[in-house]
Amino acid sequence: MKINRRLVLLVTAPLTVAVTFSVLALAPATNQALQANRLTAMVDVAASAGDLTHQLQRERAAATALVSKQGDADAFQTTSAATDKSIATFNSKIGGLSEVPGSAQANLDRIKRFMDELPALRAQVRSGSSTISALAFGYRIVIADLNGYRDGIAQADGVDADIADRIRAAAALSEAAEHTAQQQVTVMRAQAAGGFTVASQRTFDASRLGYTESTGVLFGLGPSEWRTWLERTLSGPKALEARRLEDQIGRTGTSRGIDVTPKAWQQASDDRQTLLRSVEKRIDASVYATVSKERTQLLWTAGAEVALVLLTLVGAVVVAVRLGRVMIRRLRDLRNAAHEVAHTGLPAVMSELSRPGALSGSTPEQVAERSGNPVGTTGGDEIGEVGEAFNAVHHEAVRLAAQQARVHEQFAETLVRVARRGAQLTSVMVSELDAVQRDEADPERMKTLFALDHLAIRMERNTNNLLVLGGYGNARVRSADIGCSTVIVAAAQQIERFDRVSLGVIESGIGIAARAVHDVAHILAELLDNATRFSPPDAQVGVAVWRLWDRAVVQIVDEGVGITAERRAVHNAALREPQAGIGDVRSMGLHVVARLAARHGIVVELRDSSGPGTIAEVTLPAGVLAAVPEETAPAQGADGQERAVRYEAPRPISALGHPGRRQPGTAGGRAGRPVGGGIGARKDADAARTSHEGDANTATDVRERATTAAPHPVHDEPVSRIAGVSSSGLPLRQRNTPQQWPSLGNRGGTDQRSGAAAPRPSPRRRDSRQVSDVLAAYAQGISRSTNTRGRSATDDDTERTKK
Repeated sequence: MKINRRLVLLVTAPLTVAVTFSVLALAPATNQALQANRLTAMVDVAASAGDLTHQLQRERAAATALVSKQGDADAFQTTSAATDKSIATFNSKIGGLSEVPGSAQANLDRIKRFMDELPALRAQVRSGSSTISALAFGYRIVIADLNGYRDGIAQADGVDADIADRIRAAAALSEAAEHTAQQQVTVMRAQAAGGFTVASQRTFDASRLGYTESTGVLFGLGPSEWRTWLERTLSGPKALEARRLEDQIGRTGTSRGIDVTPKAWQQASDDRQTLLRSVEKRIDASVYATVSKERTQLLWTAGAEVALVLLTLVGAVVVAVRLGRVMIRRLRDLRNAAHEVAHTGLPAVMSELSRPGALSGSTPEQVAERSGNPVGTTGGDEIGEVGEAFNAVHHEAVRLAAQQARVHEQFAETLVRVARRGAQLTSVMVSELDAVQRDEADPERMKTLFALDHLAIRMERNTNNLLVLGGYGNARVRSADIGCSTVIVAAAQQIERFDRVSLGVIESGIGIAARAVHDVAHILAELLDNATRFSPPDAQVGVAVWRLWDRAVVQIVDEGVGITAERRAVHNAALREPQAGIGDVRSMGLHVVARLAARHGIVVELRDSSGPGTIAEVTLPAGVLAAVPEETAPAQGADGQERAVRYEAPRPISALGHPGRRQPGTAGGRAGRPVGGGIGARKDADAARTSHEGDANTATDVRERATTAAPHPVHDEPVSRIAGVSSSGLPLRQRNTPQQWPSLGNRGGTDQRSGAAAPRPSPRRRDSRQVSDVLAAYAQGISRSTNTRGRSATDDDTERTKK
């Protein structure tokens, strides 16, 4: 867990306790504020209910007048439209209610049902099919529910007692207005019937009593000013006229006609209802203002408590942040420095030190000092001590890396020195072999000499491997481009089982640039050696070459046991990214191929074959390729037309004297020596050694080897002395005369050119049998070097895992 989280936990524990108790303390105030907000909404709906009650009372009076033939349809239509408008307002405000007491909710449900039945009731009024009693009863039920809602909201949770009394007082005034409205309808029924009946007389008296009781409740529960508002409003001439008519009608007994005209009674009753509605509006507004004030006060109280809690929490957090900011920032800087060193700085230093010559004569201590300190600021506390310790670790890691780089450089230099000394010894050995072979006539000894001669070629390749691993390249610098098939032949002749390599379809005109000839031959030699070693002894290893746009592809196909997909992926990764170090000795050829390929931008990839074995694919970029003259005649199609792409005929790489062996390629008019067969150019040209091949060719193995690894131009053999190439990839020299051997030549370093050769002494004569014996000894020596010699435990082949 990170330190900032630990600090957060330390602060969170007391803050959690504080928040818990704060929530418990804020809960009542918040609940009261919510209840006050709900009560405000219900009071607002109650005011709309009062307006709807007044409109329904007016519509009831108009409907009664229409049914009793005391009014007209236009008046009923007008009151119905006003009622519909009030209903729409009431329904819109009901939608904003979130919670309503149980009794009030029941009243609202019945009111909604009446709203649905109201159109049918109005239709009955217009048709005259309804009686006045049924009509009055229908309106009285919904008006009673509206007044019940106004009284029921006083039972809501959290309502203050004073506010509840005010709500009941307002509801009592609405009931008083309903009593006067019922009184109006009762009188209209009596006028239509010709006088009061006993029942109608009781109803009239009950309405007067109900009005008195309702106003008494208003005066008892409501503020004194409400009584003043009502008394002042009802003290006017209109109210007095209504009371006078009421008293007059009340003195009329049963079975007697009422001497008050319907029109006068309706007008007086409407005026009184209007006056009562004005007082009701003032009282509803007063109740709403009181509830809103209480709600505002509770909201402010709850807000203040919440603000106090929040300020307390913020203060605690600010204190914790101020106390832990410095520590967290320093730890974060230390962490960032560690990440930068681990992911960027140290890998960059290691990559720089892995390059050859990275130390530039500096000591490991100097390299470590130049790398600097990743943590710039430290202190005297524990965090500062950690920073100093990290700087010390970084310094020691860089110093050890520099020390390892120095060891690797020394080891690489040792490899290079060993390779150069080996080259010198190989050159001396080859020179001695040349001298011995030149005058040797014994077939048995010739076999041994030829076996040693072929072994020297492979020793040179091993020496080249050491040079490549040491960071150096082949010192040979050719002056002419070479055909790709010639390079493949030369590469095949550097391996033990060269006779198992078979050239497949090779597209003509593909050449290798002079600067890359030896490296390409070296790459192909390592791959061919690997293919022949890990395939059956009697199986051929095929090589094919073709163009792909501006590149060329060389495929080496064997029929060996193959390798697993996982192992092949590991090898391909190593071929794509060569290691900076020396690498595993067992897979030295793999590292050599990777380094040489990276040097020229060549892509080497191992692929799975459709049959047994593995395919090694070498993609040569355009910078490595060169155009060379085509060696074969143009291919003809069935219609006699010349084909656009020409291929060389497939053929095996055979031993000496085989009818299918290749002839040497030439470039620029100069005969080439076997490419890739040495580590450098030799200042002095080796002397010629000759042998006869039947009646036509003389087999000569001429090599140019370096006494040092310094790059010097190659002194090629004169064109006039090259007749072909042997099975081991060496040039065949022409005889000066059919019966004579060429002389030893100049060993003092003088270049031999066409037309400028020094005079040579006449060689001694040999008969045809002696020449045949020499050729047989050469073939047996090659066979002995490849078949009977034990395989070394430290061969530099590319490691391949058998399936």
